Amino acid sequence: MTDHGEQLEASATNGTPDGLRLNVAFWNLQNLFDIEASPIATDLDYTPVNGWDRRALEAKIGNIAQIIRSMFDGYGPDLLGLCEIENERLARILIEAIGRDDFALAVDAGRSDLSSPSGESYRALDTALIYSKRLLEPAAQGSTGHVVHRRYPTRDIFEAHFKVRANDSELMVLVNHWPSRSADAHLSESLRISVADYCARLIDGHLKLSRREYLQLRQTELSLLHLNSAWDRNILLMGDFNDEPWDRSVREVLRGSYSQHALSEPIRMVQDHLPSFRSYSAMPPTLFNPMWSLVHQPDCGTWRDPEDHQPMKLRDQFLISRGLYFGLQGLKLATSSPGIPAVEVFKPESLCERHGGPKAFRTDTRTGFSDHFPILTSLNIASEDAAE
Repeated sequence: MTDHGEQLEASATNGTPDGLRLNVAFWNLQNLFDIEASPIATDLDYTPVNGWDRRALEAKIGNIAQIIRSMFDGYGPDLLGLCEIENERLARILIEAIGRDDFALAVDAGRSDLSSPSGESYRALDTALIYSKRLLEPAAQGSTGHVVHRRYPTRDIFEAHFKVRANDSELMVLVNHWPSRSADAHLSESLRISVADYCARLIDGHLKLSRREYLQLRQTELSLLHLNSAWDRNILLMGDFNDEPWDRSVREVLRGSYSQHALSEPIRMVQDHLPSFRSYSAMPPTLFNPMWSLVHQPDCGTWRDPEDHQPMKLRDQFLISRGLYFGLQGLKLATSSPGIPAVEVFKPESLCERHGGPKAFRTDTRTGFSDHFPILTSLNIASEDAAE
């Protein structure tokens, strides 16, 4: 077997003509609960009486770890977003099962076990993020869990900030799990729109200066450069949005588009003056949604409703900021061919049931994985000289 350090080195340079690559995956693990009783697990019938015991848990984690190791031609991801995982203990067990000694779990630096920094109580993670310590290190901003939809006390959005070791570029990551669809379509859509709006405000706050910072700027080209430096920051969204790229929450609220021409323009002087703060604060950032490149493929999605025979739904997605799309600050979305984003729904034969959908885990046979397929993408890391 190849030495793990050699695998990592090969992974870092694999597929790029001029440098490093950061391989990214996201996976909804479908109710990966601990075996200790919790209100959420009990509500969803994940109890020993229903077959959810230690042997089932160990089997599911082992199955999932095997798939994660196989991603990216057997090198595995360097950044792995997860949802529907109950707690940090399970995330650490999963890391151990994957067998990557460079893997670490991003954690909320300033919270107790049961409350977020904002004071909101959450007794389960739901969203989590695992990263390679060889390529990334936590940035000064740290990580924060956000509780938005309060049906269950779990974090709907996990915000993490990293510095890329190779070139000191920065990356903000938002791991999302939005409210599921229900029989009341109008209510469930409004809940997702509410979380989308919250997420959009997080993005807006990261790409813009505060009012106080803005009003301290002078009317100079240096100030304009400062504004655009913030505007061009690297942001990566990933998650199970329970909506598809064309649904209102993603397309209108998050402003996710597949057109580079629709991406936000740079901030410009207006008659030799910076725009007014009112105009500046009203500028809406637009995101690039690479998942649109997959919609022409037949039955290409990440989840299928087991109760009907409708096509697969593309509910698990990546979205990126303009800076990350254009490669303005040391990281750039990789392409599989000119103009085509390097993004895919990962569905090897072992992950598929006989009709082509995801093979969910079964407690009676202890086989299967999740009712969602993982999604993969890659970011090219510019050399340190190019990033400056």
